[in-house]
Amino acid sequence: MSKITLNESLYSRIGGDDAIAKVLNIFYKKIMSDDKLLPFFKDVEIERLISKQRIFLTFAMGGPTDYTYWQRGLRNAHAQSVEQGLSDVHFDLVVEHMAKSLEQIAIPDDLIAEVKEVVEATRKHVLNR
Repeated sequence: MSKITLNESLYSRIGGDDAIAKVLNIFYKKIMSDDKLLPFFKDVEIERLISKQRIFLTFAMGGPTDYTYWQRGLRNAHAQSVEQGLSDVHFDLVVEHMAKSLEQIAIPDDLIAEVKEVVEATRKHVLNR
């Protein structure tokens, strides 16, 4: 077992870029199989979305990236979906799919809870509140 320092980022503790890449592949399969979420992704190029999400999650979890426009970016990226009815119900499903995806790659429960907090912190921006 490795020793964790106080300054070690969530990004590092979950396994860095390899873990994020694995979890996003599982996560988007779940999203694309969810009839309640699928309408929001019908015209989205998934590989491009995964790439953007990878950069964002790296940033949000304290990893190495220069991503700086997250609040405005999240609002702009989700504005059309909000107009189409994206709501807390859908956001909750996304959080659930993320947690299940993390479980599938054997991320410990305490780290999943931290990731969920990171995702939850984006709710008001994603839902344009």
